[in-house]
Amino acid sequence: KVKEEFGFKTATEVANAHHVFAALEADVDILWIGARSTVNPFTVQEIAQALRETNKPVLVKNPVNPDLALWIGALERLLGQGVENIGAIHRGFSTYQKTKYRNIPNWQIALDFKNQFPNIPLFIDPSHICGNRTGLAGVAQEAFNVGYQGAIIESHCDPDNAWSDAAQQITPEVLAEMISNLQVRNSDISGYEDEMGKHRTLISDMDFQLIELLSQRMKISEKIGTLKKENNIAIFQPERWKVITEYATQKAFETGMSQEFIEKVFKAIHEESIEVQNHIMIDK
Repeated sequence: KVKEEFGFKTATEVANAHHVFAALEADVDILWIGARSTVNPFTVQEIAQALRETNKPVLVKNPVNPDLALWIGALERLLGQGVENIGAIHRGFSTYQKTKYRNIPNWQIALDFKNQFPNIPLFIDPSHICGNRTGLAGVAQEAFNVGYQGAIIESHCDPDNAWSDAAQQITPEVLAEMISNLQVRNSDISGYEDEMGKHRTLISDMDFQLIELLSQRMKISEKIGTLKKENNIAIFQPERWKVITEYATQKAFETGMSQEFIEKVFKAIHEESIEVQNHIMIDK
């Protein structure tokens, strides 16, 4: 009725072959495969076969867990059935950690996808990433800053009384304002190559130094691991981890950097240090 009366395009999620047949019969314009379906290759194959050779746009959300291969695999199954009018939706990934996001973006996974498939349109789903209304515009703008082609944003005439995901929905008026404020970035760097090249050279040099420092740090971890092995001391020391996180938090504050980012970096370094010491412990 909406399509007939107002001429709007319609879209819906399909989770199985029955949904696909019903949507095609109703002439729904755009279909998408949800995150919990993408994670299951058998479900995706069933949907792909039902969609065989359709020319309707079919969008695939990233799987719930951070697995790039599963995401790519879902698109390959569609392509295998002659479904070529496809796109991808970045809706974030589940995590046990408590963050400001409902589903953490893990931008690098989406950017890896974009690098591998530059011709497949990539859309952002800030509604599911944020889980609330307050961060939608910021996440959407971040996506457009790195070259995304569009967004899927939940809207409702009375968000507080929506039957599902009420906290993340916005009114059409707020949506219209958000869209008008979004800035689409130019991907053409013509005229800026020299200046950009200087900055990138500096970054490359700093990256090399970071790797060298990390290498030296891990060599010290090896020495600590040897001491722990010789004295039968457990690898993980909670008090030491507490000191590291407190130090990292303080340095983040002093430098004006994101505390979340600093904690993530130090956690990765600490986990690698534990791995290094584990190898020493089990080495005969």
